[in-house]
Amino acid sequence: MAKLEGGLAARLAIAVSFGFGILRLSVARDVGFGDSEALYACYALHPQPAYLDHPGLIGRLALWLGHGTAPTPTQAHVFTSVAATALPWLGALAAWATGASWSRACRVVLALALVPEFSIGLFGLTPDLPLAFFWIGGLAFAALALRAEQHSWTALLTSVGAGACAGAACLSKASGAFLALTLFAFSLTRAMRPRWRTVAPWAATALAAILVAPVLIWEARRGWPMLVHRIIAQAGGKLWARNLAVLVFGQLLYVTPPFLVGAYFLLRDLWRRNRDPTDQLLWLITIVPALPLVALSVWSRSVEPHWIAPAYLGLAIHVARTDAISARWSAAALAAGTAVVLAVFAWIQTPLPMRLLGNRYDARQDITNDLLAWGPGRSLLKQAVEDTAFETSQTPVVIGPHWTICAQAHAALASFGSRIPVGCNDNNQRDDFDDWLPRPAWRQNPTILFVTDSRFATTPSFPDRHVRRISEAAIYRHEKAVRVLRIIQLDISKSAAL
Repeated sequence: MAKLEGGLAARLAIAVSFGFGILRLSVARDVGFGDSEALYACYALHPQPAYLDHPGLIGRLALWLGHGTAPTPTQAHVFTSVAATALPWLGALAAWATGASWSRACRVVLALALVPEFSIGLFGLTPDLPLAFFWIGGLAFAALALRAEQHSWTALLTSVGAGACAGAACLSKASGAFLALTLFAFSLTRAMRPRWRTVAPWAATALAAILVAPVLIWEARRGWPMLVHRIIAQAGGKLWARNLAVLVFGQLLYVTPPFLVGAYFLLRDLWRRNRDPTDQLLWLITIVPALPLVALSVWSRSVEPHWIAPAYLGLAIHVARTDAISARWSAAALAAGTAVVLAVFAWIQTPLPMRLLGNRYDARQDITNDLLAWGPGRSLLKQAVEDTAFETSQTPVVIGPHWTICAQAHAALASFGSRIPVGCNDNNQRDDFDDWLPRPAWRQNPTILFVTDSRFATTPSFPDRHVRRISEAAIYRHEKAVRVLRIIQLDISKSAAL
């Protein structure tokens, strides 16, 4: 990337964006929601400032995509396909805002388009998608404010833009707070301190605070449930070695070794030239989030490698400003990123996993099957609900054994315009369904439809109920059964009713 000059970088950037955009749109027609995506789609059915896992902006986005209800998978993935294709070009604009020429800024497009963490990960309707946009937007506005005369309208407007992005990043995901912290820390550097004598940083700070206030008030009134659920309840204890291994292996897989080596070269270059204010901004926007996010990843039992993704965004912008990466590593990174992205799309769309692994293929462990199972599952659940309502003349409740099943069922029913209540019977952890439909409420319903699949226990334990009907459907992927969906109708027993 560092050696691509002039029109070559622009032509490659356009070709990669066009090609990957077509790939994403082709997949968007065929796949359903992943488990986490289904939960975020359900947020649209229960608008609130924050949830157990994330602030509420992703729910508002889902509500907008679904035109007032949960979006369908196709609606969500067409949007994310376009957004994930556009994000690298926003990165190029941010690089231009730091003073890079447009031809060099096109290198950023290649970096962001080919790192699997962004190219693949942002296809999903998750909080990471708006977070990435606001993170890069905040960086771009801060860079423009830095280059503007401190008493000018440009400085005021771009500072307010940075504050708005910082607030919106906090509304996207809790880690967005590190963008706000970085921009505040940058405003205290020697180059920026005099600007506190103007209205610009005060206005930016006030706007960010106004945007975040509803979430903070919501959390404070309820005893900080998101903080407790995501950090305190997930404390890893003696699992730090395992968590560290997951984090390191995840970076090798999600970012790829050539890109990681390139990230090291970029970080070292920023450290060596850390005198220019723009370099200081890029250094801070990498280090300030990286250190606590790595610590949280090692601390938490639910560590996920993509948590530290925001720390890479500043380094991606720096690609346009330096030749620190050799031509060899640039070529290796481009090749590795292209190969991984194409391999993942092939894994989803072709029989590659079955043919590659043969008898060792374990459908339960392949999370891409979740993208396919609830196509047939939607119809099976809809039919079961209609049959039950017709026979009993009552509205059943739908229950699952884990939030992943509950979320898929809730989103599936919403796609038909149904408002059938959905709850969860996971005794191992608290989830959002405990607030949306508390257990005492659904346990009183005369008829329960218990939805599960072959990953979970097939026989629910409800001593006060008897099984009236079991419906099931095997989900095939390239002639191999990868899931079996079961819907068990549980009616309250006569003795319990008495």
